[in-house]
Amino acid sequence: MNEIFDGVRIALCLGFLIYASWSDYKTREVNNWVWAILAPSAFALTSLQFFMFTPKSLYTYALSFGVTSALAITLFYGGAFGGADAKALMCLSLALPLYPVSLLQPYSGFVSPLFPITVFCNAVLMAALSVFYAAVRNYLWKHRTGNRLFAGFKKESGWRKLLVFLCGYKVDIAELEKKEHLYPLEDFNGNERKLLVFPKDDSRSEVVGRIQKARREGKLQNWVWATPGLPLLVFVTVGLIVALIYGDIVWVIIRSALGHS
Repeated sequence: MNEIFDGVRIALCLGFLIYASWSDYKTREVNNWVWAILAPSAFALTSLQFFMFTPKSLYTYALSFGVTSALAITLFYGGAFGGADAKALMCLSLALPLYPVSLLQPYSGFVSPLFPITVFCNAVLMAALSVFYAAVRNYLWKHRTGNRLFAGFKKESGWRKLLVFLCGYKVDIAELEKKEHLYPLEDFNGNERKLLVFPKDDSRSEVVGRIQKARREGKLQNWVWATPGLPLLVFVTVGLIVALIYGDIVWVIIRSALGHS
């Protein structure tokens, strides 16, 4: 019976996260009804299972939810997370606060005692791999156009250029106008162009408006730096699948770097 509860909780969490990932990828939005259904369902199932079979796990359940929620809220208000990403992580802590050891065993042999943290670490690592896509796209753009990547940014520091290079790529201004999930990584203030390392969603339209004005005035050509709003829920879902099957990728990398098998 314990294994059945684990299987139902995994299926419930994966089902809702897969749908949320699809919605996040297509529209960069997730309807709140997803979390309104998932959260109470997950809480009821997990609480009932722990109460029936492992009452002592209820304390760890509360700890897992508290730590995960604190992390999600901090990242949300820090601008690193969207609202749907924070809600997904909190719902995950309600559905799978601990690794379902009665049903599965991780191939690597390690997951965090607070299972959502393992999922989060896996998701962040896989999202970070998107820098390779940005780097390849920038190389191909430079090779195709023959233009310098940072022409007009002589006053910008090398580290800001590096961050923009790893996080974004050159897009046509028409594409930036059309695709709302693209965020400008540069702004035009008077006659000066400057790089934006941390673009903000609420100022996107203002920055795009200044870029459009600069192009109309002939101060700017068609290409600007931009970054896609990553559908982080896709990485969270994949991170969950990897965590269930393999375990904590980040911990395995750290152990390998330290010379531990």
